Amino acid sequence: MGRGRAKAKQVKVARQLKYNSGGTDLDRLREELGVNHDSNQTDDEVIDDELADRYADYADDIADDDDDHKSGRR
Repeated sequence: MGRGRAKAKQVKVARQLKYNSGGTDLDRLREELGVNHDSNQTDDEVIDDELADRYADYADDIADDDDDHKSGRR
């Protein structure tokens, strides 16, 4: 019959973990994950810059294709 006390303890611990997880050190987490983060830029700006760098070659190819179609070349 001792299960009620053990279960109550588990519920108490689970609630503490859920609601009182404490302060997470985000700077330390970034360092551990190896994320470069410029504090002058917002997260959206960083993501936009990364996407622009990643897809810059594709944008150039699309621009070249558009120029070919406008001039009648294929």
